[in-house]
Amino acid sequence: MEKQMNEINLLIITGMSGAGKTVAVQKLEDLGFFCVDNLPPVLIPKFAELIDQSGGRIQKVALVIDLRGREFFDALAESLERVHEMENITYQIIFLDASDQTLVQRYKETRRNHPLAPDGLPLDGIKAERRLLEELKGLSNLIIDTTHLKPVLLKEKISQIFSQMSQNLTVIVQSFGFKFGIPIDADLVFDVRFLPNPHYVETLRPKTGKEAEVSEYVFKWDVSQEFLGKLTDFIDFTLPHYQQEGKAQLVIGIGCTGGKHRSVAIAEYLGQRYQDQYNVRVTHRDIERGRS
Repeated sequence: MEKQMNEINLLIITGMSGAGKTVAVQKLEDLGFFCVDNLPPVLIPKFAELIDQSGGRIQKVALVIDLRGREFFDALAESLERVHEMENITYQIIFLDASDQTLVQRYKETRRNHPLAPDGLPLDGIKAERRLLEELKGLSNLIIDTTHLKPVLLKEKISQIFSQMSQNLTVIVQSFGFKFGIPIDADLVFDVRFLPNPHYVETLRPKTGKEAEVSEYVFKWDVSQEFLGKLTDFIDFTLPHYQQEGKAQLVIGIGCTGGKHRSVAIAEYLGQRYQDQYNVRVTHRDIERGRS
């Protein structure tokens, strides 16, 4: 049979139990994906062949995969290697995660037992599952942290990422304050606490890095200009390679002490610099929390 020329996008949805896989796949269905829940990994290549023979009628597919043992992981790795050899199919692994504390709370609210600890404490099952999925998480193209995402916000995030499937990389530049913790879903983290701090200028302290006076202060120093040159050289080099490897989303974290001045100004700068090359979104996690 002649190969179809229509490219098929295959999403493998996996991650921690209770992290929101069901919510994610519900939104993907709304976006027109053909969704299959709990397909055994060994059947993925055969399923992909059937989709490939659909004559272009199915081009967006999402498979929810739950791994319950090492044999499942080995089967998934072998199956994805076979899918990788298929000419018309590209796949991405989407991993949903959340903090242990959040997952425990969700299990308590639903009064469900964890599948890996049906007769024990939810935390025991969560820790066992995290160990089991550690390698798969490392292979994932996109990690979504749902710790602070209610279902409606998770659906919104899924919509933002996958509403228009394309080969163009989505880049999220997120400013944050180190004193509030490093974002766990950041792929790259840059510490800008060595730059001169507007916090110590009385007239700038109540302002944020989104305001001209603060950004002008941050960027007027030689060290700031040298850093920006080295940072953008690095980003210019790495982004095309991330895109070539099929990464759907890259999260760049820019951190200063409180997430209010330096990190915000640099995140805004990066957003403007790359907005014409990639799908860029700029977010400021701690800009309000950092106000004194």
